[in-house]
Amino acid sequence: MTAQSHEMDMGGMGGMDGMNMSHSTGMHMVFQNSKTTSLYSESWTPSSAGAYAGTIIFLIILGVVFRLLLAGKALAEERWLDAEMKRRYVVVQGKLPVAEQVSTDSLGKKMTLTENGVEEEVVVVQKKKSHLRPWRMSVDPVRAILDTCIAAASYFLMLAVMTMNVGYFMAVLAGTFVGSLLVGRFYNAEH
Repeated sequence: MTAQSHEMDMGGMGGMDGMNMSHSTGMHMVFQNSKTTSLYSESWTPSSAGAYAGTIIFLIILGVVFRLLLAGKALAEERWLDAEMKRRYVVVQGKLPVAEQVSTDSLGKKMTLTENGVEEEVVVVQKKKSHLRPWRMSVDPVRAILDTCIAAASYFLMLAVMTMNVGYFMAVLAGTFVGSLLVGRFYNAEH
């Protein structure tokens, strides 16, 4: 293949090399600091310093909201697990419930007052394997909505960073910092 035929093949793609194509589509390959960088659509293109500042403030708030959603989901998961664990109980065959034992005289013989309070003869049940938690109408749709909102916020933040605008990038980092400062203690890497 000659150099001329190679140029013709490239010309079939519109005659654009990588640099021109990225410039024509509005995507930048290096960080830039233009105050007229579009965000999410052509209609959201700041035309003044005030509009650019408003976009920066929006991205900071979106970063904080993302962290709030993560913390909210972690707290909800903890609450749902606590509620599920409270549903579990063990009935020991042949043992009267405490409410029935209170009315009998033999209750005093079975209980001992210690520094930890009243202790009874108890049976400790420990599960060796983890199990699949049941689907619940009160939990799983809310979990799905939270996950969807978290994904949407993270994708919008990612798209802002992908503009390669330094101001937008710093706004996303600032929102992450402020959000983590406010609610970072409510979630960790496991949630």
